[in-house]
Amino acid sequence: MREKLMSMLEEREEEIIQIRRYLHENPELSFEEEKTAKFVADFYKDKDVDIQTNVGNGYGIIVTIKGDKPGKTIGLRADFDALPIVEETSVPFKSKKLGVMHACGHDGHTAYLLVLADCLIQLKAELSGVIKIIHQHAEEVPPGGAKSIVESGVLDDLDEVYGIHLLPMGPAGLIGYHAGFSFNGRAYMKLKIQGRGGHGSSPHLANDAIVAGAHFVTVVQTIISRRLNPFDVGVITIGSFDGKGTFNVIKDSVELEGDIRYMTDETKETIEKEMRRLVKGLEEEFDVTCELTYTPDYPPLYNNPELTAQVVKTLKNANDPHIKEVKEFPPLAPSEDFAYYAEKFPACFFYIACSPVDIETPFFNHHPKFDIDEAALLVAAKAVGQVVCSTQK
Repeated sequence: MREKLMSMLEEREEEIIQIRRYLHENPELSFEEEKTAKFVADFYKDKDVDIQTNVGNGYGIIVTIKGDKPGKTIGLRADFDALPIVEETSVPFKSKKLGVMHACGHDGHTAYLLVLADCLIQLKAELSGVIKIIHQHAEEVPPGGAKSIVESGVLDDLDEVYGIHLLPMGPAGLIGYHAGFSFNGRAYMKLKIQGRGGHGSSPHLANDAIVAGAHFVTVVQTIISRRLNPFDVGVITIGSFDGKGTFNVIKDSVELEGDIRYMTDETKETIEKEMRRLVKGLEEEFDVTCELTYTPDYPPLYNNPELTAQVVKTLKNANDPHIKEVKEFPPLAPSEDFAYYAEKFPACFFYIACSPVDIETPFFNHHPKFDIDEAALLVAAKAVGQVVCSTQK
């Protein structure tokens, strides 16, 4: 089965590329992926599979492939939403929708998984167990699609789940992995500081919300430098400070928004507790009132160490000319809602390097000039195919 599957994927490499280019030209934002979902569902029409559409809180699709032999039930996941970015690449299949772009590689994720799934359908007679193909909507925008798909119960019978991400961190043929906590969790904060406005000449008659906000911007970083273990990962970024006013008027109120990242649940709890404590202190010190909105969304992504070790062994022993190197990557700072699958099921989420060959310093995911070496698409398909074969009896 392994030899057949690898051969089938090689023969359909151009099809994978063309699907990716079609999706790249026709991106849709999170929770708006109606046409993308229809394209995906139509791909499976008249194939011997069960299809569930509109799964979760959006356009999620679950395709169930039942093998003719008993075995595990595994999940394979790819996301299909795009980002609100104006594309600045020069590729001939550039986005046709101004201000929307596949700048994170989800077009490639969907393309490889569609063709891999179709090949597995054709090999059902040799397949042990059940494979659930998870075409997921809305990875980019909290609450995301993964959490709602997990909560729907359609995956409750999974024994394990796998996913990949295209990353420009090396040439096509390189595969990265990391066991344990591998992607940061994330939270959103918004702080409204209500002071008492006044004349710029008489600050003693007012309570300056800008001064209180500026103090908070500085002191909140002491959570990272003085409240976390130096070996723990934590980031607090205040990305918005809405304090525009008039030069001689003391602001009555300001609003701040921030992004919080953490690699463990313990760090998550520490940051939230300390931020709430600092906000209370701000009210007392500056005689202002504060309204804090603090919303954790994606949890840290935890790769099951045993499952990851098995994936690494499989890929290193694949003896495949397209899989040239398998090496450990460090934990990564972004967040990824695959973490919700990994919270419930043994999971492995690994990385397919895709740096374009003609760019010395490639643009990273979410950049308007993000692009990939399309040779990485076959690497993704074959790598996940190898993992599927390793689960067979």
